[in-house]
Amino acid sequence: MVFKQFLPRRIFTESAPAGKNVVIDSMVLEAVQDIDTTEIVAVEDTLQDKKIVFKKEKGIQFPPETFEEYKGYQHLMAFYEKLLQLETKHQGKVRIAYFGDSMTDGDMIVKDFRTRLQDRFGGEGVGFVNITSESAPSRSTLKHEFSSNWKTLSYLNIKHPKSPFGVNGHVFFVKHDTVNPVWVKYKANRYHNLLQLNKPVLFYGKSGNGQGRVAVIAGNDTIIKHLEPHNVVNTISIAPNDLKSFRAEFIAADSIPFYGFNFDDGRGVHVDNFSNRGNSGLPITTFNKKVMQAFNEKLGYDLIVLHYGTNVLNYGSYNYKWYEKRMAKVVEHLKECFPGVAILVVSTADKSTKYDLEMKTDSAVVPLTLAQKRYAIQSDAAFVNLFSLMGGEGAMVKWVEEAPALANKDYTHFNFRGSEKIGGLIFEELNEGYELYKKLKGIKPQPRPRKPIIKKDTLNRKKDTIHAK
Repeated sequence: MVFKQFLPRRIFTESAPAGKNVVIDSMVLEAVQDIDTTEIVAVEDTLQDKKIVFKKEKGIQFPPETFEEYKGYQHLMAFYEKLLQLETKHQGKVRIAYFGDSMTDGDMIVKDFRTRLQDRFGGEGVGFVNITSESAPSRSTLKHEFSSNWKTLSYLNIKHPKSPFGVNGHVFFVKHDTVNPVWVKYKANRYHNLLQLNKPVLFYGKSGNGQGRVAVIAGNDTIIKHLEPHNVVNTISIAPNDLKSFRAEFIAADSIPFYGFNFDDGRGVHVDNFSNRGNSGLPITTFNKKVMQAFNEKLGYDLIVLHYGTNVLNYGSYNYKWYEKRMAKVVEHLKECFPGVAILVVSTADKSTKYDLEMKTDSAVVPLTLAQKRYAIQSDAAFVNLFSLMGGEGAMVKWVEEAPALANKDYTHFNFRGSEKIGGLIFEELNEGYELYKKLKGIKPQPRPRKPIIKKDTLNRKKDTIHAK
């Protein structure tokens, strides 16, 4: 059954004003070019009428679920088993790749999600950090500075870079500069579990340049490291121990693709924040499988979180069938890039728009949330309904108007307080499935250790500002 409702020809503008902090996802713009935004498609949705029954795996079967209440914890069993080994035997480690848009810019939401996991299961370190980043000034979990003579390529606007993108969706090259050094600097901030730059490792790609070097300056010490870019993904340890800060200068490193630094202590849980302003999630399909598999061999991902929606609301329509199909392909591609990885889809949050002089939930929020749930179900992925968790219809207005406020006046992005709450809500959803997994496995509840006192990043907390997409 198909019907049309009389609506403006274009619900949203197809492009945002160009500016320093605005990045436009070229793939989502291409995807909506031929979409008729006046058309709302109503078809028989068998998913909404039937119970979702999971297949028993290793003797465990989660209870059937309805479409409305779908969470899909069954698809996280391998991930939960690794958490169990950490909790009960203190063995192994777990790594999570958290892909998002401006909602997670500056490590927002992810830092609180990471803190809850590390407090529960152990682990220290901020994870993988880019060479350059548009969100560096707003990031509270570490201080990140870099010279201006870097060339940055992003999968948001380039489909075929001269060297493949890294797992962060970027690749960086030094610009030939005979006068000014090309450098990047990192410094740990006063944030819980992130007090040091844990065992820093540089990731870089393949090149015919065998003369490249990196000078690592830490305090009064300078160490020269020679680069050997023979493989599609190469690593070099910057220091065997944790550092408080360091500056890396790149020498004769022309044509070598660089990806970033990883900081982790090698135990417990680590969460990499791969946020990109303006991202719809669709550019992930440009990942090179061999390169991603090489990253996975070195990092070992157990869970990938897909937290998108903000930019699809701006550039899409009420009919999100096109997005549902394309994101299902994204999940399929990720499973080929990272064999055995579990997928968790986090829906769009509430967003408010002015209707008749009153701020209300944007009309596109619910249709998009339903499309995200459908592609999660069809892709055997778990699902977190962030729209419902934060209160559903009209929630964003309440979050903005609360005292103190939990969201910014753009009625789209959370501030530091709101991000902390959202990170906690997502963790609790994940943990609910974990506790149910242990119950189904016949493991008796164990007394929880006392939660450590978290040192707030009071010295680095900035004013809540609207994050540009």
